[in-house]
Amino acid sequence: MPDANILVVDDEDSIRHFVSRSLKDDGYHVRSAGTAEDARAAFTDETPDLVILDMKLGQDDGLELLGDFKRSSPETVVIVITAFGETETAVRAMSLGAFYFLKKPLQLDELNTIVGRGIDQQRLSREVHHLRQAAMDSEGYVECVSPAMKLLYEQVGMVATGETTSVLVEGESGSGKEMIARLIHQQSERASKPFVEVNCAAIPKDLLESELFGHEKGAFTDARAQKQGLLELANGGTLFLDEIGEMPVQLQVKLLRVLERMTFKRVGGVKDIQVSVRVVSATNQDLMRLVEAGGFREDLYYRLNVVSLRVPPLRERGADILPLANHFRERFNLAFKKAFSSFSREAEEMITEYGWPGNVRELRNVMERAILLHKDHEVKPDMLQLGGQSRLRREAHSIGAQIDALLAAPMLPEGGIDFEKLVEEVERALITKAYLQTEENQSRTAEILNVKRDKLRYRMKQFGMKDDDSPRVGHA
Repeated sequence: MPDANILVVDDEDSIRHFVSRSLKDDGYHVRSAGTAEDARAAFTDETPDLVILDMKLGQDDGLELLGDFKRSSPETVVIVITAFGETETAVRAMSLGAFYFLKKPLQLDELNTIVGRGIDQQRLSREVHHLRQAAMDSEGYVECVSPAMKLLYEQVGMVATGETTSVLVEGESGSGKEMIARLIHQQSERASKPFVEVNCAAIPKDLLESELFGHEKGAFTDARAQKQGLLELANGGTLFLDEIGEMPVQLQVKLLRVLERMTFKRVGGVKDIQVSVRVVSATNQDLMRLVEAGGFREDLYYRLNVVSLRVPPLRERGADILPLANHFRERFNLAFKKAFSSFSREAEEMITEYGWPGNVRELRNVMERAILLHKDHEVKPDMLQLGGQSRLRREAHSIGAQIDALLAAPMLPEGGIDFEKLVEEVERALITKAYLQTEENQSRTAEILNVKRDKLRYRMKQFGMKDDDSPRVGHA
């Protein structure tokens, strides 16, 4: 069977020789190893599709090796070989993920049959995985009618053809940056290879280097075995670095080398490892401001930002809100076995008028909760639970409408206006808008409004907008 790589691990020279020759005659690419150390090295150099593994490797335990293989590459099929009387060990091996076990002495015909089944199983698992992944990845991909998203999808199609071009995806939290990164991968020639995501903000900074670059055995206290990093696992495919602005400066130097040379060393290693990956990064921060503040390397910024794509917030593409809402309605109908067929007119108005500070992620969460907790054929306003955030936005919108009407009128009302009250309402509306836009982050709100944080907190307290009184945006 062409293009299938097999690793034969056995400490008996004769078994390695005859098994390898038989498999090569069947068209497989075969390598062999006689020790656990050689097996790990061979596995690391080129991850096999299938491993034939003896449970006894001199003083080494094949079960430990099996566990290492399955952790490093869950899709690799492992067939274990056991001597007579080792049935208990074989059962333990199966619990660790072994595909099949055979007793010695081996029958080559039987072995070749099991190998064929294993390769078929491995390829089927990969196909199922890719189909499931594609279904998951496309959850935010809806045929959009807004000009902004149509243009973005066109840009994605063009960018995807640049197989090694680095891309920086910018946008607010929840706007769909990961979805855009996955679309770039799916539309490129790397689509059949891995898409590996690294959230730089979610991994502790002291562990991020090991996760990204891997480590050698003994590199640090808990490094009991060699470990492949996510860069190696992404080889041939796409590495998605989410929240790139959170990456420590000392790691940025190593990442820059990868982008320039496509080589790196594991933590504690001396050997250069060659990879071919496309790097797509994402951020909701102003990276240039970080560069100016010394928190991000300028040379890395320009290396990542060969092509920049901006994902517009949902409030800037109102025409897409209902298509997305219907998409999530259908998706959660299926997931929860419900039968919501539409939105009421009032619910549609509520959805389209709301500002969605949490963007597509917030819309998804609102729809999931509405479909899960209710039974009906129509989604109604009381099911959406937009809460205080909707009230605040409606108030801000109402004040804005009053100002617009006053300015548009040829003259002010004969009875006059309450100037001080109107100015106060405008101030409250601006603070509300900025507060919700920044997902209730007071520091960022103060920056947008160009006021000191103490003054902002004082005015918010006057307006009854204390943190503990307000629902948290983005946690719908």
